[in-house]
Amino acid sequence: MSFFKKLFGGGAPRDDKGGGTGGGQVGEAIDYKGYSIKATPFAAEGQYQTCGVVSRVVDGALKEHRFIRADRLASKEAAAELALRKGQQMVDEQGDNMFG
Repeated sequence: MSFFKKLFGGGAPRDDKGGGTGGGQVGEAIDYKGYSIKATPFAAEGQYQTCGVVSRVVDGALKEHRFIRADRLASKEAAAELALRKGQQMVDEQGDNMFG
């Protein structure tokens, strides 16, 4: 992957060995105040990057907000738990504004 793709986030997240993607959903999505929050952590430099998706149906259309946090944790489960908490925090602070 080129320097600029790494710098500006081009391409899919990669696992520790540099091959394939590693950002599948971990556990069940949770419902929170009318939003659905999924944790999708991925392997990064020997740890797991906190990552997730907040979604909601707005005016008949599914809206999604994908987020990646700087937090890296030793286990995929811990990163998933943190992603769910961060998603809840985003809903509390931003609501539907995160979609537009």
